[in-house]
Amino acid sequence: MVTSTHYLASVAGLRMLLRGGNAVDAGAAMWFSLTVLEPWIVGPAGESPILIYVADEDRVVAVNGQGPAPRAATIEWFKEHGYELIPPDGFLPAVVPGAFDAWINALLHYGTMTLGEVMEPAIALASEGFPVTPNLERAIKRCEGRFREEWPSSAEVYLPGGRVPRVGEVFVNPDWARTFRAVAEAERRELRFGREAGLEAARDYFYDGPIAERIVEFIHTFKCRDRYGQEHHGLLTLEDFRKYRGRIEDPVSVDYRGYRVYKCGPWTQGPVFLQQLNLLEGFDLKAMGHNSVEYLHTWIECAKLAFADREQYYADPDFVDVPLDVLLSKEYAAERRKLIDPDHASMELRPGMMEPRSLREGGGGEELDLDTVQLDAVDRFGNMVSATPSGGWIPTSPIIPGLGFPLGTRAQMFHLDPGHVERLEPGKRPSTTLTPSLVTRDGAPYMVFGTPGGDRQDQWTLQFFLNHVDFGRNLQEALDAPLIHINHFPGSFWPHAARPGEVVVEDRIPVEVREGLAAKGHKVVVTGGWRLGRCLAIRYDREKGIIYGAASPRTQTPYAMGW
Repeated sequence: MVTSTHYLASVAGLRMLLRGGNAVDAGAAMWFSLTVLEPWIVGPAGESPILIYVADEDRVVAVNGQGPAPRAATIEWFKEHGYELIPPDGFLPAVVPGAFDAWINALLHYGTMTLGEVMEPAIALASEGFPVTPNLERAIKRCEGRFREEWPSSAEVYLPGGRVPRVGEVFVNPDWARTFRAVAEAERRELRFGREAGLEAARDYFYDGPIAERIVEFIHTFKCRDRYGQEHHGLLTLEDFRKYRGRIEDPVSVDYRGYRVYKCGPWTQGPVFLQQLNLLEGFDLKAMGHNSVEYLHTWIECAKLAFADREQYYADPDFVDVPLDVLLSKEYAAERRKLIDPDHASMELRPGMMEPRSLREGGGGEELDLDTVQLDAVDRFGNMVSATPSGGWIPTSPIIPGLGFPLGTRAQMFHLDPGHVERLEPGKRPSTTLTPSLVTRDGAPYMVFGTPGGDRQDQWTLQFFLNHVDFGRNLQEALDAPLIHINHFPGSFWPHAARPGEVVVEDRIPVEVREGLAAKGHKVVVTGGWRLGRCLAIRYDREKGIIYGAASPRTQTPYAMGW
């Protein structure tokens, strides 16, 4: 069974399973395909945290797919050039691409197929084309002016014939196809020395060969204007690329009502999901009633406490001592739970072990409308994969000529305040919002799930998980239920805006519930009935030998497929 945010990527993953590949092979095929199909929300030069349940070893691993800041990126450099925040676009917020390395790492240790085999569907999509979706047309249309006026390399790829491609027209990206055919050829030449040698050769082609060389040449010869109107070359160097190597890590996890829930570490926002579970475990949610005033108020106040800790403590653990042993303990959650007032909404930011502080409305600019993809796979052996790839977006950085894709802009998540835990430091990984989820039960593989959505990912998926576990909904019912999220805490993306007390709710939440939340002091903002959340999920039932898949209908293109 596979799920992804685009049906053609799901087809690519299913093809790998039908050809005898495993869940990791399927996941890699879907990632490559998504970078072709949904380039406004994911690209080859982006990021990709991956969680894998390895059936043969009966353990869960996390693949760290977040690249670091360039060695030349310092707070001093940005201050000297008049920046108060790192811009959300251009070359300055680029970090070393981590996603390609992450999928090479996953394939090397846990996959079975060659890179050429898993890239085959994506190369076909790029070279032979695919129908333009309404989402792709809208994304290109929003960028049309900038492509024409500032980024000729992007216009060449995404304005074929000098115009925005229309829905239903066949779109091709021949440069992308040529780039990754060359990667596959680099692998093929070394396969006589074994599969590992081939994968390493492909990795070297990207990080210590023609791809890195072309990227660095472009960003050091072309100046890119950013949101502040400044024009700069990039800070990344060949040395940054050559020295980068991702790694496989132990995930973090907690028990919740008999389920073991795994997330990537504090270089993602993943632990915030676990902190919310620990807080909520002390309440009888089922007795409160699904999406009742009491339940949603309790959920919101627990989320505020957990996200306050994210803001205060989460960062690259290579640079910061993140006290996860405390933050994820049941004892800590029990103390924090006492702060929840059942009748009143908190308007403060209240991190643990610190004094509460007031929040300032806004953040000096409008956040760019960007997003992410999601993919999951489970195979007949019981291997499970969940990944939330993103970055390398075509709206925020120009296409690198000849490669067919842009750099990412993840460094915008850093702060230029030396006292902030997420302060910019050379070689440091920004704490990404990307956050796949994996669950076991009674020591057996149970479920993988995730969603796009930035700061909202571990809010929307949490509601899905509670819908399934506490309220007994099946996967599709749990995904389809109306959702909410809060914007109470400082945002991860530029301009790091906070909206104290704000709760966004789908209009399928009954009016009387919305009014009840407002009476407790929440600032309720109503949006369309199917606007929030794009969750995907797969459940593995080892006893029955059945795999269940589900996909949210909210953006029309996600799909679950299996046989």
